[in-house]
Amino acid sequence: MKNKVFILLTLLIAIAFGAKGQSNDTSKYILQNDIEVAKKEPGTHKGGGETIGYNFFGDAKNLKTAFRKRILKPGSSIGYHLHKEDEIYYVISGNGTMQMNGKTFPIKPGDAILTRPGSSHGIKPNDDNDLTILIVYEKK
Repeated sequence: MKNKVFILLTLLIAIAFGAKGQSNDTSKYILQNDIEVAKKEPGTHKGGGETIGYNFFGDAKNLKTAFRKRILKPGSSIGYHLHKEDEIYYVISGNGTMQMNGKTFPIKPGDAILTRPGSSHGIKPNDDNDLTILIVYEKK
């Protein structure tokens, strides 16, 4: 499981930065840990309930990509909403359901969902578990 998450993170970083050659200059990086950015929040897009949001690199200058983690507690959700840009969801742990353009389907660890511009979607955990997801999208 950890190997899959590492591979996904590597892929997401390559996508976010255009898979350009990497510099050997290690003085130009930001390291953050969950504990530094964790914030209790209601479910986004009027989803309600209790979630914990992690907005990594939110204060980084000139970063065009949002990289977030969210733990959705039972009874919470990311409300059904229309999207205008590509967005990637990756399920780290827990089980839940995703509603996409009026259809609902189960999601589980290891699932990656690319939502395209013009799609409507929402996501929620099953009643018996937390649902932990990564979310990546281009900032406006």
